[in-house]
Amino acid sequence: MSHNFGPPSGGAGYGAPQQPHGQQYGNQPYGGQQYGQQQQYGQQAGVPSYGYAPPGAAPQGPQGPQKVKPSVGWIVGAWIVAVLAIVGGVAGSVGSVFNTVTDAAPSSSVGPGEVLTVKIDPADASDKPAIYVSATQAVRFECAFQEGGPQGQLAQPSVQTTVTGTDGVPWELGLRVGASQAGEYKIVCSLPEGGDARFGVGQELAAGQFAGGIVLLVVVPLAGFLLAVVVTIVVLVKRSRARKRLAAAGAWGGPYGG
Repeated sequence: MSHNFGPPSGGAGYGAPQQPHGQQYGNQPYGGQQYGQQQQYGQQAGVPSYGYAPPGAAPQGPQGPQKVKPSVGWIVGAWIVAVLAIVGGVAGSVGSVFNTVTDAAPSSSVGPGEVLTVKIDPADASDKPAIYVSATQAVRFECAFQEGGPQGQLAQPSVQTTVTGTDGVPWELGLRVGASQAGEYKIVCSLPEGGDARFGVGQELAAGQFAGGIVLLVVVPLAGFLLAVVVTIVVLVKRSRARKRLAAAGAWGGPYGG
């Protein structure tokens, strides 16, 4: 009997590695790692890697500081309004006083011995007719109600008043005129010692007539100034609180150790 020590016919040689059942020699599973490829250090399979952005991509930097609100423009605007209120108040007051004084001056005049016609209405408190005198130098004059006509009262003014008409002629308040009944009254003035003067009928100035000018001169500028002060204080307080909130948010939301 003879024994053959070679491998069986068609089988693998002695000591040769055995292939898994059903797997062809030299074939790799689909999608498997190719021979010679090494996995990057620290990278796990199936987990995406993190690194720098690819060339051309804009990196996201830190956001700029947030604006503190409300804006300082509110303060600037408030003080602009205050300046306009002051300028407008002064200009309006001057215009109001000028109009009041101009309206009080006589619109027409007569010479000595000529008749002045005065309309009197005791029920109208704002209607206070008066005799004005315009002369280049001091003169002595006398006035009286015309004989045969209705009579009223003439009185010396307690305060010396000078007004200027639209034509630039200065007038000095000469006599106050009053009557118990409404109507037209005739008055004649003369110059006993001679001289040159003109007479006219105007309005007696009262303190109440300057109320509008006082309001424009004082109230309007003061209101504009107070408004600017209040707006300034409110805006500064709110901006201070906003800064504190932003500082607190930055402290809690910043990076560790930053």
